[in-house]
Amino acid sequence: MATMNPFQFLQQVRAEVAKVVWPTRREVLLTTLMVFVLSALAAVFFSLVDLGIRTGLQAIIGS
Repeated sequence: MATMNPFQFLQQVRAEVAKVVWPTRREVLLTTLMVFVLSALAAVFFSLVDLGIRTGLQAIIGS
């Protein structure tokens, strides 16, 4: 691998960062809200599944 001049490296880094398309504030808020909502739905789903399995096992075991 060839060694690179630190100045060239910094130029390339700046060029790559300039290509990045940053999300808008609205996009960040919407995706954050979606993550919270989907996490809550997953928590409710797995809680219900856990409750069902626990109830079924207690019925089988009889305790």
